[in-house]
Amino acid sequence: MKTITTMGAVLFLAMVAPSRAQVFTFTREQMIKYTAKNPYDRFEDGRPKVPDSLLEKARELTAEEVFAVLPKANFPNQFEGNWKLLHPGKKLVGRAVTAQFMPHRPDVADVSEGEAKTKGLAPNANQRVLDMLEPGDVLVVDLFGKIENGTMVGDNLATYIYARAKTGFVFDGAVRDLEGIYPLEMAGYFRGVHPSAIGNVMLTAVNTPVRIGNATVMPGDVVFGDREGVYFIPPHLLQEILDKAEITHIHDEWTKAKLLTGRYKSSEIYPTPKSPELKQEYEDYLKKKRGK
Repeated sequence: MKTITTMGAVLFLAMVAPSRAQVFTFTREQMIKYTAKNPYDRFEDGRPKVPDSLLEKARELTAEEVFAVLPKANFPNQFEGNWKLLHPGKKLVGRAVTAQFMPHRPDVADVSEGEAKTKGLAPNANQRVLDMLEPGDVLVVDLFGKIENGTMVGDNLATYIYARAKTGFVFDGAVRDLEGIYPLEMAGYFRGVHPSAIGNVMLTAVNTPVRIGNATVMPGDVVFGDREGVYFIPPHLLQEILDKAEITHIHDEWTKAKLLTGRYKSSEIYPTPKSPELKQEYEDYLKKKRGK
């Protein structure tokens, strides 16, 4: 079980935020402050809203193409691997909605659950988070790696995620009813499976920074998942990643075509063509493919 640290940085700021029946959340002003580099529109609560058109382009990325940009931009803690995958061949792309659960402590939970009841919100904390989802959102939940009683959803609530967001989920915890979840055509990343219902936990934060393994996730991050794991991309770096990935795609296309001819040693072609003739051929190919 990992040490719970993610809320320390926002504890006092979030105390004064309007509650949606969890202990901590960003106000709109705080959300804008902590995501100030976001170049795109925002949701009503201030969460960055990366355009759908860019999310669609992000589906063509690979983890290596994201890795080529983020560490160099001083964002080395945005990837987490070692998951169980619902559908390994299906990529996950969307905007992060974050939630954090902690081990249950009654004096804290009683206040939160009392507020929820007063406001007429869902009696189950996990459903209160699900009910916030918008189309294109990806639910990212810190359940501190809990498996038994750490099951964020079963097949019914997973169906709701699929129907509402059309994306998938990332749970640093577990799911139940896997036989019922599996037919859903969405991506899912989770640590394990258990038949128990969620329990002995309390919802402590929604749409604040959360820790997912070795990654720090902000609300509105672009969630990118493939067979290798999940990247959480700060919105202001997405365009740079897409631009560099376009060149990488063309380079790899040309390189593989040359290698498949069987006429060259690998060192003559990769990572860059060695002879002046091959270099010029590649440069001409690159310009043509980019329409320049």
